[in-house]
Amino acid sequence: MMKARSTERLVLAVVSLSSFMTAFMASSVNIALPAIGREFLMDAVLLNWVASAYLLPTAMFLLPMGRLADIRGRKRIFLLGLSIFSLTSLALAFSTQPSWLLALRGVQGIGCAMIFGTAMAILTSVWPAQRRGFALGINIGTVYLGLTLGPVLGGLLTDHLGWRSIFWSGAALGGVLLVLTLRHIRGEWADSRGERFDVLGSGIYALSLLSLMYGLSLLPERQGLSLVVLGLGGLMVFILWENRVAHPVFDVRLFMGNRLFVFSNLTAMIHYSATFAVVFLLSLYLQYIRGLSAQAAGLILMAQPVVMALLTPVTGHLSDRIEPRLLASGGMGVTAGGLFWLTALRQDSPLPMLVFILILLGAGYALFSSPNTNAVMSSVQQKSYGVASSILATMRMCGQMFSMGVVMLVFALCIGREPITPANAPAFMQSLMLACWLFALLSGAGIFFSLVRGRVHPGAIHPPPRAQ
Repeated sequence: MMKARSTERLVLAVVSLSSFMTAFMASSVNIALPAIGREFLMDAVLLNWVASAYLLPTAMFLLPMGRLADIRGRKRIFLLGLSIFSLTSLALAFSTQPSWLLALRGVQGIGCAMIFGTAMAILTSVWPAQRRGFALGINIGTVYLGLTLGPVLGGLLTDHLGWRSIFWSGAALGGVLLVLTLRHIRGEWADSRGERFDVLGSGIYALSLLSLMYGLSLLPERQGLSLVVLGLGGLMVFILWENRVAHPVFDVRLFMGNRLFVFSNLTAMIHYSATFAVVFLLSLYLQYIRGLSAQAAGLILMAQPVVMALLTPVTGHLSDRIEPRLLASGGMGVTAGGLFWLTALRQDSPLPMLVFILILLGAGYALFSSPNTNAVMSSVQQKSYGVASSILATMRMCGQMFSMGVVMLVFALCIGREPITPANAPAFMQSLMLACWLFALLSGAGIFFSLVRGRVHPGAIHPPPRAQ
């Protein structure tokens, strides 16, 4: 018993630190975007791609990597992801051209997909069902801790050591995690060992998602619309193919008759679609419109993830006792309220008002995330943990990518291919207000889907497998 508990705690520590690392990297790069834009002379749309070039490959490879992890071993794919993430972080610190920066961010996204697609599955494989909500809450809490420290430390590093120091720190932490995993985590988890990997289905899925997400960034141009239609058609072909293949990368059967799984994933995508780009927009608002330094902007933006980090372990623990549907729906409602309030933001709005809105959004995030994750992972059999974890992560990444796609579209309509400056502040504020209205309406619609998902029945929760 003591050995099992020790393994649980060790796995929780490594997985949580990897979640912290990826979250820290994302939030710290967001705060450094104005500095990166100035060095490489990027316009508003291209600056958006510094974030999106990381998100798109992550979304494309999450499902295939989750399935591959179930076949070849979750720890093996996790280690490979850590290696790629660390090496690309090191290479990013030496970027001298925008094209290289964007390309390396894409490769870093592939490594991130390997981490995201396996971390939650490893955690779920080790921790027993009756204490799983607590472990998931701790893990998600470290994500929000990374989001908390990212703006502050990222702003501090950018102001004093330059934006490249952010990637140096990511490479160092990734290297430490790689050593810890190799030396201290024993065993392997591969509940689908021996099954075939669906290469064709994975290719159709990745290319369809690439077409869809890249098309969103080109709207309202005709080429963008064509790519969106092509991407949606490709996803339909992918689903038809997966329904026929013996060992699918995307098990359609998980969705058949499993309303809890379907609507929990749908609400995750809606929630991240409605919220992810907010920090990106506010980082630009505080630095370009309000004239704050990266460090000062980071201190303000940390209000949201601080609340998330403090409350998420609590809500994860509560989701073991209180129906996750109620907690997550309440969180979606709080988020919608904060987004509606954010539409009232103006160029001279008092900063304490913005801080209070960020606190409200943080509380909504905390109420939603852990209970929703617990609902998803408790609705499938143990052999599908890797795929379920990857599907949930894919929903999150697609939501984040869609959120940035909305901002790209709004920027293209309101600002065009121009850099963000005080001279076009009115156009930026129009973009900010329009995006927040769209996000608020989307979040409000998500409350309905969260409420109709169904209950987490004790019979749906399965004990963790033993390491092989």
